[in-house]
Amino acid sequence: MSVTSVDGFVAAGFTAGIKPSGAPDMSVVATADAAPVAAAGTFTSNKMTAAPVLVTRSNLELSGGRAAAVILNSGNANAATGQQGLADAKRMCELTAESLGCDSDHVLVCSTGLIGFELPMDVIAAGIPQVVAARHAAGGSEAARAMMTTDTVPKEVTTDGGGFTVGGIAKGAAMLEPNMATMLAVLTTDAAAEPAELQGILRAAVATSFNRLTVDGAQSTNDTVLLLANGRAGPVPRQALAAAVASACGDLALQMADDAEGSTKTVLLRVTGAASDAEAAKAARDCANCQLVKCSWFGEDPYWGRIASEFGAADVAFDPERITIAYGDHVVYAEGQPQQPDPESISAYMRQRRLHLNVDLGMGDGQAEIVTVDLSHDYIDENSRTS
Repeated sequence: MSVTSVDGFVAAGFTAGIKPSGAPDMSVVATADAAPVAAAGTFTSNKMTAAPVLVTRSNLELSGGRAAAVILNSGNANAATGQQGLADAKRMCELTAESLGCDSDHVLVCSTGLIGFELPMDVIAAGIPQVVAARHAAGGSEAARAMMTTDTVPKEVTTDGGGFTVGGIAKGAAMLEPNMATMLAVLTTDAAAEPAELQGILRAAVATSFNRLTVDGAQSTNDTVLLLANGRAGPVPRQALAAAVASACGDLALQMADDAEGSTKTVLLRVTGAASDAEAAKAARDCANCQLVKCSWFGEDPYWGRIASEFGAADVAFDPERITIAYGDHVVYAEGQPQQPDPESISAYMRQRRLHLNVDLGMGDGQAEIVTVDLSHDYIDENSRTS
């Protein structure tokens, strides 16, 4: 269940020594024959863009959307590192290309970890040939684990498209705010597609998955989602490929929410009845990022007041007499007044890991969905240190 579930791709994870803990910290995903295939990518919109993002974008442009491998390191983001950071990211591509026997423009690079520290290139230069040599047809899970930073479990997915397969690995546990998240993801498929078609499919899939995920309202410098298609399964209907890629991305996004830093609740927030889709999305995101609302989820309190207040402050069409708020089937506010769901039933519902929060504004046909999490003591503990 991973990127190597797709025929023709290999991967590996390795401990190079970037992380002081000794945990795995370097990954590679590559075509089995090291030949370039169609590739696409979406990236952070943060203007404090990390060096690996800049180099990967450039390589995709230089190659015309072709790639043979992705080299990834965790433990250091190589962000806010200036010209040295760019040189180091390019060097990672060159070293990987030398080990694979391909052109460096056909290697994409991703980094994740702490911002503002130069890469330990002596360690990385020694590690790249070893991780490349270790690649094998069942190495997807190793690669997923070596991508992790504050993640507690690897994220992997395989989607059967009916005659073709989409596989994926991802990491991400915080700073999950659009566009994308503090995340890296590599997807593979054996469906045939041209780079431009693949780019459109990936962009649409990211819009309905990773871009609908927020943990803390913060955006990273390194967010990258890559998709490689080797074509071994031949041409497939565009709609089928788009659906399979969207399904894989959606699954990975939900896995990231379930493993978000310190979270105890994953909340699937659905807004309906807004004046427009844009207003529904704006209100949903404001509510999802509200610290007071997040704290109530952590306390397993279905208190509707904080939710109603946040929607009222969202600068969207709003009438307190029309809004309906429900956790699952338990309506807690409607027709301008609190409702009285069965105390034992609503308490049992709030103890679940995943909560469905449904808010209808009663103002139109606009709707939106977002995935978010609660705010716990552990989140503060995790983000109060840089080592």
